Amino acid sequence: MREIKPLQDEDMEVEEEEERMQNLRSKATELLLREEYKGSIEIYTQIISLCQENIFKKNPDKAHLTKLQKTLCLAFSNRAEARARLFEFSEALKDCEEALSIEKSHFKTLLCKGKILLSMNRYKMALDCFKAANLDPQANENSDVVNGFLEKCKKFEFLSRTGAFDVSDWVLSGFRGKMPELAEFIGGVEIKKSEISGRGLFATKNVESGSLLFVTKAVAVDRAIMDQDSEENAQLVIWKNFIDKVVETATKCSGVKNLILNLSAGEDEDSLGIPEIGSFRPEADLSSVVSNEKLDMGRMLSILDVNSVLEDAISAKVLGKNAEYQGVGLWILASFINHSCDPNVRRLHIGDYVIVHAARDVKAGEELTFAYYDVLSPLNNRREMAKNWGFVCKCKRCKFEENVSYKQEMRDLEIVLGKEQVDMGSLVYRLEEGMRRWMVRGKGKGYLRASFWEAYWKVFGSEKVMRKWGRKVPSAETVVDSVVDCVGSDERILKVFLEGLKKGGIGINGGIVEMEKAMKIGRGIYGKVMKKQAMKTLLHFDGNNQELGLKG
Repeated sequence: MREIKPLQDEDMEVEEEEERMQNLRSKATELLLREEYKGSIEIYTQIISLCQENIFKKNPDKAHLTKLQKTLCLAFSNRAEARARLFEFSEALKDCEEALSIEKSHFKTLLCKGKILLSMNRYKMALDCFKAANLDPQANENSDVVNGFLEKCKKFEFLSRTGAFDVSDWVLSGFRGKMPELAEFIGGVEIKKSEISGRGLFATKNVESGSLLFVTKAVAVDRAIMDQDSEENAQLVIWKNFIDKVVETATKCSGVKNLILNLSAGEDEDSLGIPEIGSFRPEADLSSVVSNEKLDMGRMLSILDVNSVLEDAISAKVLGKNAEYQGVGLWILASFINHSCDPNVRRLHIGDYVIVHAARDVKAGEELTFAYYDVLSPLNNRREMAKNWGFVCKCKRCKFEENVSYKQEMRDLEIVLGKEQVDMGSLVYRLEEGMRRWMVRGKGKGYLRASFWEAYWKVFGSEKVMRKWGRKVPSAETVVDSVVDCVGSDERILKVFLEGLKKGGIGINGGIVEMEKAMKIGRGIYGKVMKKQAMKTLLHFDGNNQELGLKG
């Protein structure tokens, strides 16, 4: 039974509570403005507890109850804002839901929730929040802000649904200025058991060279510019910072932690389940996933050792960094792509996103494969590189070359390739004659030409050698076609093809058939995320004969 107090005493108690609440609100707001988010969260938690205690234990009158509910709603909303600034998105969303359960159209909370969902790449749900916020009268005072978020969400939702990315303007500007805004996108791919190793990513439909397969944001990335005098220490710092970022993200979001822990640690892949591709899509709600599994740091380090991707000067132009730039990141979906020496996909790094596209035509049901190392190398060199990665490659190309490598002449050619002052024209001629005698056909020729690419590009790049051997070796176009068909597109292959066009008197804008072929090779390298004019810019060479382009 409620204790009956004199009216004056009750009024004084309410006034004291309101004064205390006001002091707490002022302190919390000050901490929030000073970006002391942990401190502000503690104060807002006190305010929430006081409000709930007053509402549920003291049975306030209607007017006082209304005030308490408004204070409680605002406290939940502000705590959500502070938690979002600390990237505690799961807890922040819970606070938003609490606030909206009190006032379902609370403008500040809808705006906060929309921003959180946008940060989590859940574009459609974010769009719904901003649409609801736009109906509130307060939206008139903040129309520029709300409309900005609405347009951004509409753009990202469209991109995540269609994959209609276009980085042409950025390419045409020479990669200067603001990088293009990207959204997460999953195309026709699925995860299945792989004959190569454990699990792999597979195409669910036929795709042609350059077609976008998926775009995904890193769980974490750490980058730095290397000083040669302190490179080793800098690498250790990068690696430690990267690990800390991954662990922090996994600790804050159980859904992300589960996805990370589902990656291979190098030994137990066959015992792991096959994740649904839907869990990687932008609309996937990972915040609701609850996991009581304790984070095993030993396992986490093994997972990162196996699945993290090193970025180096190859990606430097994309980020506008210099040649000493290096970085490391974790892209979970890309981690399911196995290696092959005849790869069919490539990747481009733009900011914290990785764009994966077909490097050549891919059939439905075909497994998608990356090149973990340089595949334009002889078999023995590739075996050494695979050993450094901790596996033995058993792809079709390696198996084919194993059957040929027992021939003494083939072993001799590999030895000669590694020596200086070698007549590369003679080497190419001997290889081509050997393939004719050994009855090597189709892709077999492309495999061996890719393995001895160093010899071919030196032959095609020397007028003197071509005058001597040109009629005795296949044309550059023939070699390029066969190598691209086997190992996909590559900048070095494209360069040989373009140089061949120049020597033949065909400019970058002439020879329709030849330029279409150059464009197809270019799309295999850079993907179809740019218009033809931007692609032509990438195919050009500048005044210093330096190729301008994205690297993957």
